[in-house]
Amino acid sequence: MTMSERRTRPLSRGRRFDLRATAMSFALIAAALIAAGLAVRALAGVVQRRPVWGVVLLCVAVAAVLAHGRRRRRLSAARIARRAGEALEQATTTALDALDAPAPAPSTAPAPTGPYGEGALHTADAPGVPGVSGVLDYDALSPEEFEEAIAALCVRDGCSDVRVVGGAGDLGADVVGLSPGGHRLVIQCKRYGDDNKVGSQDLQRFGGTCFTVHEADVALVVTTSDFTAPAREYAEQCGITCVDRGGLLAWSADPARRPWAAGTGGADA
Repeated sequence: MTMSERRTRPLSRGRRFDLRATAMSFALIAAALIAAGLAVRALAGVVQRRPVWGVVLLCVAVAAVLAHGRRRRRLSAARIARRAGEALEQATTTALDALDAPAPAPSTAPAPTGPYGEGALHTADAPGVPGVSGVLDYDALSPEEFEEAIAALCVRDGCSDVRVVGGAGDLGADVVGLSPGGHRLVIQCKRYGDDNKVGSQDLQRFGGTCFTVHEADVALVVTTSDFTAPAREYAEQCGITCVDRGGLLAWSADPARRPWAAGTGGADA
């Protein structure tokens, strides 16, 4: 009895497992992870120094993700790893270039310092004042510059250890120094306008500190304006020398008119 030969269907060939390609994919993924770590480390420094770079790189990453989502065809694991490695390598290079670029140095202008302390005398001095020649316009000076000008007059007329100490917490003393006769000078400077006279309250505040706190031998109040009558009375009672606008101009023009001579009984004249 003859039996008919039975045909068998050929087995469908599936995708063969390729060990070499799989190993290559894992190697590329490992390389991508290493590159990612280096990139994150470099990017951290970039973002810390230049935050704008972090925003730019974040925008690039988001755009890449959106573009990848629109592509319908699936990429193989090896191709994904390769492209990820290339992108991370490019990002790392950009980050390293940004780190190597020198940061712009902040432009800071040095604070002006005068020869007798803080502040600076920018206008022309009175005749004989060291540093500049010409006629000094006291009305054009700031309060700090006025203090510098008074300190310069003291130095011109032979005072030593002259310092500008005016500022917050000065307790009334703007300029201190030693007269040619060795007397301690404590000067308060009032750069006022013609319509603003130095009042008795100003003198009382200065009188409460010039002798007891600053240990003055001679206390002076110098102004570009004038003093009220009560202020002059208080100054006379306390032994404070008042130098008004006229006295200041006379002192500036003639070193013999040094105002502390009256407070020392003519010893420093």
